[in-house]
Amino acid sequence: MTDVYEVVVVGGGAAGLSAALVLGRARRRTLVVDAGEPRNAPAAHMQGYLTRDGMPPAEFLAAGREEVARYGVELVRDRAVDVRKGEDFAVVLAGGRTVRARQLVVATGLRDELPPVPGLAERFGRDVLHCPYCHGWEVRDQAFGVLATSPLSVHQALMVTQWSKDVTLFLHTVAEEELTDEDLRRLAAAGVRVVPGEVAGLVVEDDRLTGVRVTGGTPSAGGTVHDREVLFVAPRPVPQTDLVARLGAEMSETPFGTYPVVDGRGQTGVPGLWAVGNASGFAEQVVNAASRGYRAGAAINGELLMADLDAAAAAVRV
Repeated sequence: MTDVYEVVVVGGGAAGLSAALVLGRARRRTLVVDAGEPRNAPAAHMQGYLTRDGMPPAEFLAAGREEVARYGVELVRDRAVDVRKGEDFAVVLAGGRTVRARQLVVATGLRDELPPVPGLAERFGRDVLHCPYCHGWEVRDQAFGVLATSPLSVHQALMVTQWSKDVTLFLHTVAEEELTDEDLRRLAAAGVRVVPGEVAGLVVEDDRLTGVRVTGGTPSAGGTVHDREVLFVAPRPVPQTDLVARLGAEMSETPFGTYPVVDGRGQTGVPGLWAVGNASGFAEQVVNAASRGYRAGAAINGELLMADLDAAAAAVRV
């Protein structure tokens, strides 16, 4: 079964739904394909989005889906598994359906890959956190830990001191000699304690984090427990950009993954192919992703309109 749309949006998060909202209001036949795996699903609330601060992510997305549906946008819970480009885009869905579109928006986001520390994944989004701007206010003045996975973790440890003056940097897989003199001076100035040794696991009591266990330090096999109430980590971002790469878009290697090269509107070098939200870059928060989606949606409508007018003008000349 093949269905034809003007625009197919792959990804039903803030960026994808925002693009679809603009397109629906512009009376474009639009389909949103959503696998239902938002990046912020582990979080109970999202912060920093004006008028939506503290709103549960699932509630936010439900409201977005309801809004786009008012303008005739179709939504399907499915996964795009393949894509081809000829005169238009053919998107193959896991359910067996193929949909075609003149323009394709990829808003598939990224996946957070956590360090392999026992208990970390179970606490992620609760008292194991990654972004102080997202969660710092809610855990302010508690005892923070920062799990180092690279020398860049020093920056994270310094940043979180804005929300607590009780911060411990657990070096974990980072050797002490990897820290520069500047790192050490700044950590000392910020009052951050530095603990060498690999983190073996978390201590959880009554469903809350109470400590971080570090190997060594005592004769006991269990290692040393450092009392902590919150642990910040830096997950490895894994961009979900396979569809963009398959279509031959130029990609750029960054310290935070490989992303398509896009212009200020979100358009890749492949005509008709757009990437928005975390499918276009690491640092897009929900509010930024929604803005990117809006901009792409408006640009796509303009592209379609001018293409149709040019075709009509050419037909008149003939």
